[in-house]
Amino acid sequence: MKKNLILGLGILSILLVIFASGCTTESNQTTNQTSNQSGNFQITSSAFAQGGQIPQKYTADGEDISPPLSWTSTPQNTVSFTITCEDPDSSGSGGGAFFHWIIFDIPANITQLAEGITNERTLDNGAKQGTNDMGTIGYVGPSPPSGTHRYAFKIYALDTMLNLEPGATKQQVTNAMEGHILAQTQITGRYGT
Repeated sequence: MKKNLILGLGILSILLVIFASGCTTESNQTTNQTSNQSGNFQITSSAFAQGGQIPQKYTADGEDISPPLSWTSTPQNTVSFTITCEDPDSSGSGGGAFFHWIIFDIPANITQLAEGITNERTLDNGAKQGTNDMGTIGYVGPSPPSGTHRYAFKIYALDTMLNLEPGATKQQVTNAMEGHILAQTQITGRYGT
């Protein structure tokens, strides 16, 4: 009897080890799939480096035009992109970051935006612009009331078009993107007077 109990416990221990090891492998595969899904998705600007100073030209103190942006390593199954510019050091309407720019439904075959995107509701490539926290359509450049603020240009690769109307709010865009983000990345610049 004692021999059978020891044998039974031994087999149970082996089964538990095999089961635990199977769970770990599955968990690691999920993690790897998630990280591989975004790959090296990256956004850059020829106007400023990551963490660098945004030239005055792209601020409300200068020409108030959007900076050039380009992105690489688009995830598979991307249908559209959304780009926002947010100031996390300032409070926007409804709290949270202050949104300087919202542009969405950028077609998947686009990999860059030239500087000075016009503040039209819909662009020639079909992209649409939302309402920023100044209450206007398109880009409004940095102009912090005091000190130096950070400005994060975030890009989201989506598996769908948002199909919202031009002038959509940040909340509408955020809600529409939910469950459709394949990958996201950002470049952050600084500006202060």
